[in-house]
Amino acid sequence: MSASVINIEAGRLSSATWLASPNFNERPKGMSIDTIVIHNISLPPDDFGGLDSNGLHYVKALFTNQLDWNAHSYFKTIEGAEVSAHLLIERNGAVTQFVSFDKRAWHAGKSSYLGRPECNDYSIGIELEGSDFQAFTDEQYTVLADIIAAIYHAYPKTRRHLTGHSDIAPGRKTDPGEYFDWVRLRETINQNSKR
Repeated sequence: MSASVINIEAGRLSSATWLASPNFNERPKGMSIDTIVIHNISLPPDDFGGLDSNGLHYVKALFTNQLDWNAHSYFKTIEGAEVSAHLLIERNGAVTQFVSFDKRAWHAGKSSYLGRPECNDYSIGIELEGSDFQAFTDEQYTVLADIIAAIYHAYPKTRRHLTGHSDIAPGRKTDPGEYFDWVRLRETINQNSKR
């Protein structure tokens, strides 16, 4: 995947598989998209690639309200959660989009960025399959950088506002975690923008 072949049209990433989530709503009228929030997620925690009885990735099942709460003891602790993100990037670099970038995904929860509350209103949420305690994959960094470059092109106000869930919800959230390499990501984005 390279920046030259990724584009965004009508709120959709051309290179992503589309799997619609019901967990979204409209952004406030006149609200600009100006922030990108990086998260990590794994279900159950620190376990990657788990599939339900229908072969659906557990995270995809969660974001589409199809997760079987009885399939794992951990799932009972989040039973009833209605959440989503705009994108999920799996360990192998596969990308799924759940919500149009132009809509408000439910990824940030109670949050504030640069003094502005309700980050869901103005941000794009990207989930990396991972945890706070393990390094992310080369494929994830490459794909994430390409996607961010495409978002910068489609939504130029985001160029100055790339942040983590832990930064917008300190004390409540810790992702993308200490193993996330912000320097590597920013350098890769810069390299992509020079292509």
